[in-house]
This record gives sequence, structure tokens and C-alpha cells, in this order.
Amino acid sequence: MTETIPTDPVDSSSRRRPVQLDGSLTEDEVWWRDHQVWLQESGYLLRPRYRLDWVPSWKAKDGDYFMSEDGKNIIGGHVLDATRVADGAVVALKKVSVNIFPQEIEIARYLTSTPLSADPKNHCVPIYEVLNVPEDKDLKLIVMPLLRQCFDPRFLTVGEAMDFCRQAIEGLQFIHNHHVAHRDCSEMNIMMDPQQLFPDLYHFACPWLSRDLSRSAKHYTRTSRPTRYYYIDFGLSRKFDPAKGPPCVHPIWGADRSVPEFRQSMEMYDPFPTDVYYLGNAFRTVLLNASIFFPYQFRLDFIKPLVDEMVEDEPAARPTMEHVAARFDLLLGSLSSWRLRSRLVPRNELRILSYVRAFAHAFRTLYYICTFRPALPRL
Repeated sequence: MTETIPTDPVDSSSRRRPVQLDGSLTEDEVWWRDHQVWLQESGYLLRPRYRLDWVPSWKAKDGDYFMSEDGKNIIGGHVLDATRVADGAVVALKKVSVNIFPQEIEIARYLTSTPLSADPKNHCVPIYEVLNVPEDKDLKLIVMPLLRQCFDPRFLTVGEAMDFCRQAIEGLQFIHNHHVAHRDCSEMNIMMDPQQLFPDLYHFACPWLSRDLSRSAKHYTRTSRPTRYYYIDFGLSRKFDPAKGPPCVHPIWGADRSVPEFRQSMEMYDPFPTDVYYLGNAFRTVLLNASIFFPYQFRLDFIKPLVDEMVEDEPAARPTMEHVAARFDLLLGSLSSWRLRSRLVPRNELRILSYVRAFAHAFRTLYYICTFRPALPRL
């Protein structure tokens, strides 16, 4: 099966625009303010900053905007948090251009439809509702759960890291089994449900702080309160019909710009091995290779051979997700409970910091054993 029109869509709504240095609304935020009344009528309440009658709180008390809850700009203007009026749940609203991403909503709905949504291996973000933006036939709003980056807070044990890998692998395997190629499944598009780890949640624009900015956002560990990971952003995804032959599409860059086959040629290709590369590189980036954005390089050498196969330069040399899942299950089964409970030690950790963390980890582990928390977190 071929993709007849080579496109390289760029979502203009997701481009980062300069943050206002005086706390005023950015161009992206003005759009949300202008649609606040309609959203409230649709059952979704925005924070005070995005209401038509908003008066900056710091001006009334002669304070600083950056210390005020309503003074925080959002960096990406295509996603915003909201409170669902019906039950008070905090959700995320995402703007989608139908002209630029014509299949995103269709594929996202398909992967979370009945009976697919009941499969425990389905890690595609649920779609609660799709809103038609008034007076704009091109724009729609997807309503989905509020999610958080999969690597924040950091993994503390081998078991926590392995649970992340397990869910990510079975989630991409599920997507591939239903003949869908994600085509952008980097670490930035694997997120987690924060409800268990952050029972009081956090501020959308400052996720390290509480919703009122009065303190640090309180959170638990993944071992004490296991979380679920989700794949998001199906804007570049494609669904294929196996009866029409091998999948074949034009290259298109996602968030991960390191794909070897795209650097070698721009000819049509099979997107499924590229998905395997994306996931392998996500594991390599988040768990194995330290960088300025991911400063923790953990001692997880036992998973490196599998990751190395997933990121082979030659797509034909990479395993399928079926083989990745089988290999990972064997690997996971070889790890003892004590190995899974062991502390995930960053390479080059300062000795004094290592002592402090090891002491805290020993007491935490003893508590988890006494309270029957499994070494491999399970929901």
C-alpha cells in the first residue's frame, strides 16, 4: 500500500512563540481567551487567566507576575488544561487542524474504540470528546486526560524503569497489531497518567509546583502508586490494509530527527521498522545515554543489547515489535525481585549524594516489602 501524496505537514499552532515577559497573554493564549465562553458552554472551564473578565492578580496587590498563579504563560499554545464542569476532573484540550492532520482524530478514535479500549495492552490516550470549533471548519478540539512526561519524576528503581519499558513495548505492539504505524513515537509522545503519583496534581505551566504555586508539587513514587503510560499525538500516524500489500509511505520527520533511513534516502519506506527505531531510541535517550535534557544515565546495561537491535541503522535488521516483546519478557523474567527493587543509580553520581539516596532507598524498600508492594509496579 502506498501513500499517494507526499506531505511534510507542520502544525503552525504548535510552533513556540516568544513568552511574554510581563505576564500578559501570548498570541496563542489569546485564542483560548476568545473561546472561553464557548468552552464553558460546552462544559469545560478554563483557569482565570483565560477568562474574558480576567484582571491580573499581581497588579491588584502590586506584586510580581512570575510569582502569581495567573501570571504563567504556556509555551505550546495548541494544548491547554481545563476543568470538566460535570465532575470537576482536570482534562487536556488539544487543537487539531483537520487540513494539516486529516487522520489524527480518526485513528485516535479507532484505537480507543470498543472493543479495543478494553484491551489491557492498549496504551493509546483515551479520547473523551471531540469539539467542533465554531466558525472554523478546519479546527477541532480533542478532549483527553491530563498527562505528564513519562520521565518526570525520575525512575527510582530498576522495577520502575522496567515497568515503563514493558508498557511502552506492549503499547506499540498493540498499535502495530492493528495495522497502524505511529510514525512519531519518541519519548516526547509517551506520557503518563499523573493522577496516582500527583493526587493534588500540579500547575499546568509549572509542573514542578502545586496548582496555586504555593509549594512544590507533592508526588509519590511509581512503586507505591503505579501509573499507566500512554501514546499520544497520532497526527502523522497511518492505518494500513494488509490486503493491499506491504505498507509504503513517504518519509516524514517527527520529533526524533535521528532516524538513519531518512538521512540516507528520501525514498518511500516501510514505517513499522522506523517505529521500532523511535521506541528503541526513546529507551536509549531516557535510560541509557545522559544528555543536557536527560541528565540521568542509569546502570541498565542488561537492556542495552535489545535497544541496540532496535536502533540498527538498517531497518531490515531491526526486530518486529512481536520479537521485541518476546525478548523483553524473557529479559524481565530473568530479573530477581531484589534486582528489580535495587536503586537506579545514575552514572557519575556524587559520592555524598549516593550515600544519602542509598540510605533513603533502604528504608523505602523495607517499607514497600512490609506493605506488600510488588518489585515490578502493577496497576
